[in-house]
Amino acid sequence: MHVDGAPRVLGRDPLPGVWAPGPPRLWLLRVSDRPVPPPGEYERILDARERERAAGFVRDLHRERYVAAHLGLRQLLGAYLDLAPAAVGTVREPCPGCGGPHGRPAVAGAPFHFSLSHAGDLALFAFASTPVGADVEEEQGPGVIDEVARMLHPDETAEITAHAGPERPAAFARCWTRKEAYLKGTGTGLSEDPSVTYVGAGPVPGAPGGWALTDVAVGRGYAAAVAVAFSPSGV
Repeated sequence: MHVDGAPRVLGRDPLPGVWAPGPPRLWLLRVSDRPVPPPGEYERILDARERERAAGFVRDLHRERYVAAHLGLRQLLGAYLDLAPAAVGTVREPCPGCGGPHGRPAVAGAPFHFSLSHAGDLALFAFASTPVGADVEEEQGPGVIDEVARMLHPDETAEITAHAGPERPAAFARCWTRKEAYLKGTGTGLSEDPSVTYVGAGPVPGAPGGWALTDVAVGRGYAAAVAVAFSPSGV
């Protein structure tokens, strides 16, 4: 299973039609390209949990990025489900580790799975007929890389350490986005120790059992990846 081509750009490409079987769909939003509407407008679209989260940000920039990402998600969900964005109701699937209501986000009864990630000025959205996870990150500096790399799978730590100079941030970013995408796809998140599953820091992603990992090109200074579960038929 592979994700082919660059993600479509939300706000530039036409919105999709109602969901139909097919390959995973990826969308990219650059927040600075989409001015956030005033609170009186976006609060009518977001649900109570999203409104509470948005109100909790201290910095306006962080609030605007959160709101833009979630408005974008609702716009896409509404298009795929033939609903108004405000009418889309999201839930949390049971956590695969403890059974609590904090697993993958979902829309009850929808014929697809989805994942949202946002970092800096970008938001990445992934949709697939099987469980899916997406992650986008800004490249990090040496301090963060040194601190986090030693917590990864031993082979990943060695691969990142082997990279020197300007190649090292990219190697770390590849590894971390693959790992986050996979863990979001499984629904476990970082309740699974980052050292457990190997996803790799080299040019070719690792292959965790039952999952396909693909790097996604989203622009200079960022890295992104998507993880898609194989269907029971193996397609």
